Amino acid sequence: MEKYIGIFLESYSGYFNYLKNEILYWKWDNYFYGLLSISLIVWLLEIAFPWRKNQRIFRKDFWLDLFYLFFNFFLLNLILLIALSNITATLINDFLLLFGFELQPIQLFSIEKLSRPTALFLFFIISDFIQWNVHRMLHTFPFLWKIHKTHHSVKEMGFAAHFRYNWMEPIVYKSILYIPIILIGGFNLQDVFIVHFITIAIGHLNHANIGWDYGIFKYIFNNPKMHIWHHSKVIPNRNGVNFGISLSLWDYLFRTNYIPKDGRDIELGFSDENEFPEDFLKQEIYPLKK
Repeated sequence: MEKYIGIFLESYSGYFNYLKNEILYWKWDNYFYGLLSISLIVWLLEIAFPWRKNQRIFRKDFWLDLFYLFFNFFLLNLILLIALSNITATLINDFLLLFGFELQPIQLFSIEKLSRPTALFLFFIISDFIQWNVHRMLHTFPFLWKIHKTHHSVKEMGFAAHFRYNWMEPIVYKSILYIPIILIGGFNLQDVFIVHFITIAIGHLNHANIGWDYGIFKYIFNNPKMHIWHHSKVIPNRNGVNFGISLSLWDYLFRTNYIPKDGRDIELGFSDENEFPEDFLKQEIYPLKK
């Protein structure tokens, strides 16, 4: 037990020191200032080129979403995810050792011999396709939908709505996203950083009050005009539409795309939203309630 307590405490202290250094010392691959920069740029684009011109700069639930952004990106790791992942990995390894097995990395192939642009492209495509499938799962299975309702409780879209999600949602995503990282070797932290922030930038734009669809590239990249229909209160089927994270390509390939008309002023939400709580703490525990 002392071993796991030690891992727990080291995880907290290690991530706390990491977060402190991120805030105090700027560097090019700084997560804290990277998120601030992307958020500020997209917010300024919303202000300069608003799609819904009557929507206020400080829209409905702006401050709640801003809190979600910082909580889910930084504090959630400090409170739960780092310690949980480290302890879980150790528990699994110790359990296998009881039977004489040792957890070994399973690597199908490595991308380290590929050119860096090719490796980044491959990692981006694989991780985005996995996230697209996870997103469909969140809409398909009842308990996962209860988790995902937090994100769909947004009534006015804006950049910070990108990070309004329940604390259990990243556990679902990250658990499954570990698969390509385990099976495909050769990644380094800089590669993960670059792909991660490309994904964040596209996600911020998808939720922003901007009427862009990127022209012919709308069939490849997810965009605000497409993603707003994913948040529509009225959809053509029970399981949802337009599941793309960064790429719309998967929706067009698997025929889950849906843009019947200009969605600028459609109502957002879901059918039983009146039963969904409005404050942060109640939203966080909502999936655990009967």
